[in-house]
Amino acid sequence: MLPPIDVEYLQATCPGHSFSSEAGMMCVLMPNFPLPPGFDQAGSDLLLRLSPGYPDVPPDMWWFAPAVRRTDGAVIAATEVREMHFGREWQRWSRHFSAGQWKSGIDSIESYLALVRMELLAAAARRAA
Repeated sequence: MLPPIDVEYLQATCPGHSFSSEAGMMCVLMPNFPLPPGFDQAGSDLLLRLSPGYPDVPPDMWWFAPAVRRTDGAVIAATEVREMHFGREWQRWSRHFSAGQWKSGIDSIESYLALVRMELLAAAARRAA
């Protein structure tokens, strides 16, 4: 069960979201999560898989289906792995917190989605080397 602050945030900002579980993980699916300019689509389904210790244990990685690509074709680092969840293929965005970066009791789904958005903006802005 998600903390009430997360449930309230998702109800207010993510219409159509759903909760489920898979392999002991609490999962939040946000359909058609908006993507910034620079990607090949305006939105993609976003999957968060939260460990049983959440919110004391930070989220780790997120997944998009369909896969998200830059419009210029440049590869986005650490997004090449595909995984099956809920009968669909998902693109894994491998992003991890540094020790102490996640503040239990302070951080939440809202702050995690801020990080997701920041990473999306950074990925869209990077130029091919």
